[in-house]
Amino acid sequence: MTWLITGGAGYIGAHVAKAMAGAGERVVVLDDLSTGVEERLPAEIPLVRGSVSDRDRVDRVLAEYAVTGVVHLAAKKQVGESVEQPLLYYRENVGGLGALLEAVVAAGVRRFVLSSSAAVYGVPDMDLIDEAAPCVPINPYGETKLAGELLVRAAGRAYGLSTACLRYFNVAGTAEPGLSDTGVDNVVPMFFDRLTRGEALRIFGADYPTPDGTCVRDYIHVADLADAHLAVVRALTEQPAGGDLTLNVGRGEGVSVRELADVVGEVTGLPTAPVTEPRRPGDAPRAVASAARMTAELGWTARLGVRDMVESAWEGWRLNHPQARAR
Repeated sequence: MTWLITGGAGYIGAHVAKAMAGAGERVVVLDDLSTGVEERLPAEIPLVRGSVSDRDRVDRVLAEYAVTGVVHLAAKKQVGESVEQPLLYYRENVGGLGALLEAVVAAGVRRFVLSSSAAVYGVPDMDLIDEAAPCVPINPYGETKLAGELLVRAAGRAYGLSTACLRYFNVAGTAEPGLSDTGVDNVVPMFFDRLTRGEALRIFGADYPTPDGTCVRDYIHVADLADAHLAVVRALTEQPAGGDLTLNVGRGEGVSVRELADVVGEVTGLPTAPVTEPRRPGDAPRAVASAARMTAELGWTARLGVRDMVESAWEGWRLNHPQARAR
């Protein structure tokens, strides 16, 4: 088996690529490096620079490396940006996926894993969200992820592909400092950015119907997420063609934003003293995964906790932000 990992130089993608290669899987990465970082990948993992929408480039990669399976992570992923530029998100996330699937089918590739998101659920009113929960996304990003799932499953039925759609919850942490999240759009690096600049952490809304009034989320360590991908690709390798999986990837445990801020303060040794700002539109009071199906079907369970995520992320943040080392 040889697996093509699209977006494999990104924060999550590089973790997936290194985990799969380290476990003996043959991998090749396709990434346009718009947000990916070439240095995240070791020399032994081939990197081809290009877009999934470039049919000629994709055809050449599939043929040259005799690809037999695809893990598709390349996508636009910022909720706010998706609201401002929905056409861009549909073109990249749905159109790009369609072009990739056409190439996959033409090349005779029979296994396909889609990076999806808990954003497909929208704002569900339940303690634990399982895969049977209604999918009612509330922004274009979530809509494109749901459309992508529908497209992958339809292609699987029509062309005999074995498929998996993995619905990530909140990803944090790093397996090693050089693979850390370099953006400030996710909550943990957002907290670090505020602390590094000597500013108070911000909490959006403290009057939700939760134990401490702040939103509750399910956080998954990116190293556990990478291991989940490895479990999935091995399951697709072993099963006959035509099967499909839809799986949450989370810990099944809720952590409030205030609790997360407390852990950040403990790990960094810096005063947090969050300030409360108005609620953001569309934030659910609680969004926590049921991870039971992943355990039952693949025997996979997350191993690392929130403190592991914050400690590893802080180490990576300090490596990339010298000013943080002085604090």
